Amino acid sequence: MLPGPGTDFCALPGPLQLTDECLLRSLSPTVRAVPRMEAAPGLGEQRVDGNTGSPEPDPEPVPWQALPVLSEQQSRDVELVLAYAAPILDKRQTSRLLKEVSAVYPLPAQPHLKRVRPSRGAGPHALEMLLCLAGPAAGARSLAELLPQPAVDPHGLGQPFLVPVPARPPLTRGQFEEARAYWPTSFHEDRRVTRALAGRLFSVQERTAMQAHMERAVWAARQAAARGLRAVGAVVVDPSSGRVLATGHDCSSRARPLLHATMVCIDLVAQGQGRGAYDLGPFPACSFAPIGAPQGVRVGSVRKLDEDGDACTDSLPYVCTGYDLYITREPCAMCAMALVHSRVQRVFYGAPSSDGALGTRFRIHARPDLNHRFQVFRGVLEAQCRQLDPGS
Repeated sequence: MLPGPGTDFCALPGPLQLTDECLLRSLSPTVRAVPRMEAAPGLGEQRVDGNTGSPEPDPEPVPWQALPVLSEQQSRDVELVLAYAAPILDKRQTSRLLKEVSAVYPLPAQPHLKRVRPSRGAGPHALEMLLCLAGPAAGARSLAELLPQPAVDPHGLGQPFLVPVPARPPLTRGQFEEARAYWPTSFHEDRRVTRALAGRLFSVQERTAMQAHMERAVWAARQAAARGLRAVGAVVVDPSSGRVLATGHDCSSRARPLLHATMVCIDLVAQGQGRGAYDLGPFPACSFAPIGAPQGVRVGSVRKLDEDGDACTDSLPYVCTGYDLYITREPCAMCAMALVHSRVQRVFYGAPSSDGALGTRFRIHARPDLNHRFQVFRGVLEAQCRQLDPGS
C-alpha cells in the first residue's frame, strides 16, 4: 500500500525523497533553533558528549533494515472457508460447465478464486471445478442437491467433494503463496509492498539520510537521559528537502504527563509555523526550525481544503502534513492518534515498545475507519535504539 490513496498500505502519495539536511537558524528566545550537525551528528561525524563536550568516535555501523508495518489485513494469515468442487470427467464439457456454474454461483465476494484447477488426485480426470461455497452446514452433497436443473446440466461432472479455499484476495506475495497452495488464486501484486517487505525499497542514498536522521533522534534521546528523563528522541523531517524541522525528546513527568517525544516534536513543528502550545525552553535539546512562509501568507494560518478538496495555497501546511517522523521508540496510542491528527506522512521507529500502537499492540496508522493513514517503517538503527530504553 504504499503508492497512493485507497491503498491499504498507509495510503499516502508522493515520491520518496531524502536528501542531506540543511543548516538551520534561530527563531525563538524560548525555544532554540535546531543545532548545527556538530551538536547532533550524522554519518561520518564526531559525536560530542553532552556532559563533557569531548569528542566521541562514531561506533561501527550496525546493519539494519527499514521494514514496513502493514495493515492487519496485509499481515494476517490466510483465512480459509470450505467450498464444493467436482472432478471434470469430460474435458469437452469444461467451457459449458464453467459458464453455467458461474451464472448460478457467481461468487462476488471471492473474485480471486479461479474456477478450474488441475487435478490433485490420483483419479483419471485432469481437471477439477469449483462449484460454490459450502456454508456453515457443510457435508456430503450430490450434484443434484448442489446444481439446480435445468440451469446447470451436470453431464461431465463427477461426485462433489469439500475443499478449503482462501476466503479473501491476497494482498501480499506471502499471502498469495500461502493461498494458492489451497486453490488457484489471482493476485494483483503491489510491487512496492513486495520490495519493502524484502528490505529493497530504499536506495543507498535514502538509507544514508535515514540513518543520519535517526542518529539525530538517538542524540536527542541521550540528552534526555542525561537530564534524568526517559531516553526517547525524535526528529521531524521534510522529505522533499531533507530539512530537519524539529528535534525533541521525552519531557514527560507528573507535571507534564503528555509530553512524550512525539507530542513534543509535533508541538515544535507547530511553533515553527507560528503556533504551538508548550514552553520547551527548559529543554535546550528540543528545538525547531522556522517555516519560511511565502510572501503574503500570515504565519500561524492553517492550510485547509477548498470546496473541490484541493489545498489552498495561501497558508502554511497543517502541522506535519507531508513530513516524516523519526523516533527511537515505537509511539504509544496517544502519540499515534496525535500523528493521525497532525497528518504526518511517514513514521520510522527504531525499537518496538510493549505498548506500541504502530505494530505491536495496534496498527492505528492503517485503520480504514480513520480519516488519515500514514506509512510506518520499523527497524532503523534498531540495536542502538533498544539500548537507549531497554525497558521498552
